[in-house]
Amino acid sequence: MSDDLIETLLAAPYVAKFGVRIERKGDELTGILPYAEHLVGNPLVPALHGGAVGAFLEIIASATLLASQPLLKLPKPIDVAVDYLRPARPEDVYARAFIGRAGSRVANVRAEAWQGRRDAQVATLHGHFLIKSAK
Repeated sequence: MSDDLIETLLAAPYVAKFGVRIERKGDELTGILPYAEHLVGNPLVPALHGGAVGAFLEIIASATLLASQPLLKLPKPIDVAVDYLRPARPEDVYARAFIGRAGSRVANVRAEAWQGRRDAQVATLHGHFLIKSAK
């Protein structure tokens, strides 16, 4: 069920426009936001648009929730805070999310995005998501 929902999430027009891919190794998901010119927010720097990076983090947080437990439908963000730590260069961005706590209705998730070095994050996300557990 959750793999079907991950495919549904990735096929949504909003998500498909970004071209987000997910690689699964064991119980860990890594999201990839492939570089595309339409994602550049400031061509003078150049840097990817913060909204694109923030949306990517939200997508990976949702996919991680879907992969971690049986859910009946896609998670819905309740509140999300994104910290932009450095400009995202015009190249692929990678992300992983970590679930702090997931109850039957609300989950707390943290996600990190990086380029090149994982310890040099370009942005982080902290959020609460409304979930409907199948348990």
